[in-house]
Amino acid sequence: MKKILIVDDDTDLLLALRIRLQSGGYATLLASNASTAIEKAQQEKPDLILLDIGLPDQNGFVVLESLKQDDDLAAIPVIVVSARPSHVYKDAALMAGAKAYFEKPFSNKELLQAIQSALTEPLHKVPC
Repeated sequence: MKKILIVDDDTDLLLALRIRLQSGGYATLLASNASTAIEKAQQEKPDLILLDIGLPDQNGFVVLESLKQDDDLAAIPVIVVSARPSHVYKDAALMAGAKAYFEKPFSNKELLQAIQSALTEPLHKVPC
C-alpha cells in the first residue's frame, strides 16, 4: 500500500483528503506544519507528499528545499495543494521540485489522477 504524507494547516482539509485517499487504497500520514512534515518524511519515507505552501511555522518552499537536499527524500514526488494563486506560485513550486500544483479549491478527480501519475512515474536518478 502506497503511503502519502498530507501537509496542511487546515484540519478539515487534512481529514477530507485522508478519507478520500484511504478510500482510494492509500495509507496516509498527517502533518499540520513544516517541521512536523520534514520529521515525518524522514521517519516514514512516504511514497508521495501533498504539500500546502501556507504553513504556520514556515512555508512549503522550506519543506521542498529540505526534501530535495536530503538524499533519502529527494526522490519523493511532491504535489503542492495551496490556496495561494497558481499564477504567482506555480512556476516557483515546479522549479523547486514539485510534480504538480493545485490551487484550492481543486478537483478531487484531477488530484487523484496526478497522485496516481506521480506514483507510477519511473524514478530518474542522476548518476553520481
